[in-house]
Amino acid sequence: MMEELKARLGPEVLGLTVFLLAVMLVFSFLSDRFLTAANFGSVAVQLPELGILTLAMLLPILSGGLNLAIISTANISALTVAWVLQVNGGPEAGMGAFLLGAALALAVGGAAGFLMGAVTAISGAHPILVSLAMMIFLRGLGEYLTRGGDISGFPDFVAAIGHGSLFGIPAPLIVFLACVAVWQILLGRTRLGFFTYMVGSNIEATRYSGVDTKRALMLIYTLSGVMCAIAGIVMMARFNSVRVGHGEAYLLITVLACFLGGVDPFGGFGRVASVLLALVILQILSSGLNLLGANQHLSTAVWGLFLIAVMVLRFGWKRWFERKRGKT
Repeated sequence: MMEELKARLGPEVLGLTVFLLAVMLVFSFLSDRFLTAANFGSVAVQLPELGILTLAMLLPILSGGLNLAIISTANISALTVAWVLQVNGGPEAGMGAFLLGAALALAVGGAAGFLMGAVTAISGAHPILVSLAMMIFLRGLGEYLTRGGDISGFPDFVAAIGHGSLFGIPAPLIVFLACVAVWQILLGRTRLGFFTYMVGSNIEATRYSGVDTKRALMLIYTLSGVMCAIAGIVMMARFNSVRVGHGEAYLLITVLACFLGGVDPFGGFGRVASVLLALVILQILSSGLNLLGANQHLSTAVWGLFLIAVMVLRFGWKRWFERKRGKT
């Protein structure tokens, strides 16, 4: 039975599911407020913005790269929406202005991603350096445009997008789940998804096999930028304001979530489902510790220890499997 489940779900998904159930069981004994609708509602509201940013990070990592500019891209995209709303009356702006701003934000995010992908593909520069330069540029541009302050004063329906619900499901969570579905289809059923894994596994072999790796990298980073823009819009709606520094703490956590989800740090392997489970585990850990009265910084420390433990366990499992296979 266990072998059948492992074959269907994969060892990463099965292992993370078991760990998630174990974490929930422990916290349910430690706090009588854990297994409540209010707690899970809080998790559902807090998860989407981190989750969407993690999806933006996932594609570059799968391709063997990294996108350090996800937060800056999200914020400059949100600034685009805010600017359109301000020009069209601020709190009195209509839905048409918001949709126009959202479309321009997606274009800005996609353009930032495309530029990173083009520079990486054409010049051969490492994605870390390229995305770091883009992060500095976008952050500086945002600071210049906002003078280091916040932009607020949006129509009421913007706050409803960040805090509203549909059939009892928080609106941001619906957006996040839709993004998960798109990424699942992209990576599992499209040529670009297949090329992404190939590029991450061995870019030179992929190039020699006839794949246009430059075009693939440009598309990968463009889609990452578009996903950043979606995250920026969700954060703007959640906070009801825009500031260049919003969400900066999420950058390293998105990388953490990808690695916890079994994504190979060198690219070529990873699944959306396992990353989703890793995100849920991180949020459940944070929520459970918060209910126990722990400081938020302790949650961050626990996340780091969790990653170290997972790496040690994976190393031990790999060595045990290799020895077992050697004996047979």
